[in-house]
Amino acid sequence: MSSPTGPASGLPVRMPRPRQPGRHRRPEPLAAPEGAPALVLAVPGTPGVATRSLAEEVVSIARSELPGLDARIGYLDGDDAEFPTLQTVLVRTAQERTARYEQAIAAGVEAKAPEGPVAVVVPLLAGPDGALLRQVRQAVMESRVAADLTDALGPHPLLAEALHVRLSEAGLARADRARLFTVATAADGIILASVGGDEAVQAAGITGMLLAARLAVPVMAAALDQEGSIASVAEQLRGSGSQQLALAPYLIGPEIDPALIEDAAKEAGCSAAEPLGPYPAIGKLALGKYTTALGIAPQQAQGTPVR
Repeated sequence: MSSPTGPASGLPVRMPRPRQPGRHRRPEPLAAPEGAPALVLAVPGTPGVATRSLAEEVVSIARSELPGLDARIGYLDGDDAEFPTLQTVLVRTAQERTARYEQAIAAGVEAKAPEGPVAVVVPLLAGPDGALLRQVRQAVMESRVAADLTDALGPHPLLAEALHVRLSEAGLARADRARLFTVATAADGIILASVGGDEAVQAAGITGMLLAARLAVPVMAAALDQEGSIASVAEQLRGSGSQQLALAPYLIGPEIDPALIEDAAKEAGCSAAEPLGPYPAIGKLALGKYTTALGIAPQQAQGTPVR
């Protein structure tokens, strides 16, 4: 038996840590609301092992940021066997929600009838791609499931950070300007390669301005899917004084054939960084689209300096 000053047995008592008062108190961790719609990541491109690994990493990051999140993956060009299509995932999600409600009623548990969207569909795209977004929208319509569809992930400062990291990993940019060390292969002009036509180029240009501010070199966006666009931008950069160019794919990865990046780099006569891939910011941005659609607010995702 214990007393106000401690246990009679002499064993230590683990006392709850007092909450820190004032505005510096740590915010309470956010969790997914009970019965919240699923986050369904719509993955473009031909599915494969690498694509699945990337998508799983993105949803894993989202789950770590929002405990209790029901996150799923649907492929635009899936086979409904190893790689379930977006339409199939939405239908299955709706069926499972209905089944949970019916089971609760059958067990005599008071439960609220499901209402609102079954899912929030987040396209795994860095920027707007009209053709792919139409494909996502068509899959949602054909599923006949109530689902909200968000915009692409960018433009966003976190994508500029991710591009900076990929360029530095390829030896094409300084990892940290503040340290002022020299990278012999650092580019003095960046071609930001996007897909999706003029709209995608304009959106990439916004992130490009943020990247230019980080690197202190000119950055111009170009379209991988428009003939002559990459070569034209390379010519403009060289005409303005840039001698050593680099190509930075403004892409997650699955949405295009990797050979297009190699061909574009050859066309521009420069080296290329890797696509954004499963960079942590991608999962955070996908979650941000989801929480915005639901009107809940996790801690604001901020860009961090590249170290």
